[in-house]
Amino acid sequence: MTTITDVAAYILQNNGTMSTMKLEKLCFYSQAQSLSKRGVPLFDEDFQAWRNGPVSPALFNLHRHLFLIHAGELDQFLPDGTPRLTDEEKTIIDVVCGQLASKTGNQLSERTHAEAPWRDARAGLSPADPCNRTIGKDSIARFYTANPVVR
Repeated sequence: MTTITDVAAYILQNNGTMSTMKLEKLCFYSQAQSLSKRGVPLFDEDFQAWRNGPVSPALFNLHRHLFLIHAGELDQFLPDGTPRLTDEEKTIIDVVCGQLASKTGNQLSERTHAEAPWRDARAGLSPADPCNRTIGKDSIARFYTANPVVR
């Protein structure tokens, strides 16, 4: 099955260097697009409701201590050095990046802060509180089916 590392590496290959915050959010929105349009996750890894928006601990552990990440930097974590994605999965990612890759990581983070999956996972917390609560795939699917990622 496709992993978040496959998705992140593919995003970097096609969009170039970006902040790790932006990469996390593009992966999140790619997952949301798959859940809302196909009814199945793009990858198994989960996102948590961190202060700056959704973050996948699995992906974060690969880019920890980096602000910017470049194409090819995640390839070492892929079994054969290249992303394993179907054409349908690539199309989902391409649609999301076509609409959202021009935004900054901060702009994407602000967008997630206005949306129910992240807000609901952080219920009862102040904006400054740390949080490792999982943003459920069912919550993501429900919200983005009614409120499409790509408008």
